[in-house]
Amino acid sequence: MAAFIRLPLLAAVFSLALSAQDITLTGLVNNQVIQRNDSMRADLRLGGSAAARANGKYIEARVLQDGAPVAGLDWTPLVRAAGGRWSGELRNVPAGGPYRVEVRASGVPGVAAVEDILVGDLWILAGQSNMQGVGNLIDVQQPLKQIHSFDMTDRWLVATEPLHSPRWAADSAYWSKNAQGQPERLAGDKIEQFMAERKQGAGLGLPFAVQMLTRTGVPIGLIPCAKGGSSMEEWDPALKSKGGESLYGALIRRVEAAGGKVRGVLWYQGEAETVGDRAGQYASRMERLVAALRADLKDPKLPFYYAQLGRFAGMADNRNNWNAIQEAQRLLEPKLGPGGMIATIDTALDDAIHIATPDLKRLGRRFATIVSKDLFPDAKESAGLKRGPRPRAAKLEGSMIRLSFDDVNGSLLAEGRASGFSIHAADGAPQSLIYKVVVDPEKPTDVLLYLGGKLPEKAALHYGYGRDPYCNLRDSADLAAPVFGPMAVQ
Repeated sequence: MAAFIRLPLLAAVFSLALSAQDITLTGLVNNQVIQRNDSMRADLRLGGSAAARANGKYIEARVLQDGAPVAGLDWTPLVRAAGGRWSGELRNVPAGGPYRVEVRASGVPGVAAVEDILVGDLWILAGQSNMQGVGNLIDVQQPLKQIHSFDMTDRWLVATEPLHSPRWAADSAYWSKNAQGQPERLAGDKIEQFMAERKQGAGLGLPFAVQMLTRTGVPIGLIPCAKGGSSMEEWDPALKSKGGESLYGALIRRVEAAGGKVRGVLWYQGEAETVGDRAGQYASRMERLVAALRADLKDPKLPFYYAQLGRFAGMADNRNNWNAIQEAQRLLEPKLGPGGMIATIDTALDDAIHIATPDLKRLGRRFATIVSKDLFPDAKESAGLKRGPRPRAAKLEGSMIRLSFDDVNGSLLAEGRASGFSIHAADGAPQSLIYKVVVDPEKPTDVLLYLGGKLPEKAALHYGYGRDPYCNLRDSADLAAPVFGPMAVQ
């Protein structure tokens, strides 16, 4: 009796296996994220093969969420299969998911399907180690089903920490060099051993995505492209023709492989530019990079958001241009728009140069705050948001300097004594003059610096001077004041 019952079941399975081969589905893979358009929808480009009994039939598609058809997207004729192939578009799929997309040949049993498709916003994560993420893998951001990642082996996955896996990436530009000085990709047991032993790798990308999803309800896809230690020379757009052998070429290739359209770029790089004579070329290289990204990704208004360098606690090092790069980053902000900069100088470190995991989450929130302000101004959390404190002018008022800021959310704040300010003479030498710093209680977008002596002629004000200052000024939206200086005192 048991055998009699199993025979029909086996026949049904066999029949389904045969019918599943009648039509195949390409153009989408499990977990893929499709960039939505300005109408919060996307057109899915689908294709595949059609076997003999499906050839000449209409190919139909539908979209399911939680097992039920999405409104307006039940079985919809796309195109008639011909010559053993088919291709068509399923239009106006709304932002959201995860979706199951099914296709079938009309009148032929069986379907082909892909699972967990999202329609939302795609973000490139690029730069060097603080974007790659070297935070301790303790209390990391937990994954969510509406946030996926196009991992560095070109697979779509639910995004989990660590997002970056450069040592076994598909592109050789990310590989570490072996004893012979040649790029070498980890493989097999070496990958498993590395993954089992690693204790660092948390970044800011996943916390950013969680914040964006929470604020907007729009699913997020991440394209991790950063590489620790990378310089602007390695990101040179002129190397695009080298494809995956260059970082810029690898980024463009990966975006194309992920669908070709993105919502924007998050960038954290500059530590490598503080060495040698690179600082003088930094600003022009950044402008070329951003212009090339907008041209190559066919989006002249592609939003580009970046982080200003934070702290470096290493003592014996030749990074003598740290403040020069920070100031260049501050001054670049109006030139690189649309987009903007977040400050990181008030963050904690997990080692001498890498931001700690709790503050990587904080930076993810900061990126989400200014992105929400710009791109989702109607969202509840975006109401009245500004880009964060930006120094405007320093004026001497008797024995006090009034430092005024623009774009402050609410009030300027500092836990304990506001710290990080210094006065410098015309030759750059620090002067021990400031004995008290307070936020003006009557105008809380200004800081008052009280002086215990005469201000030198042509004096300048700095905030965050040196490579490892203690700075703690922020606003009510937790956007930090950036490093700046020299700023003339008027």
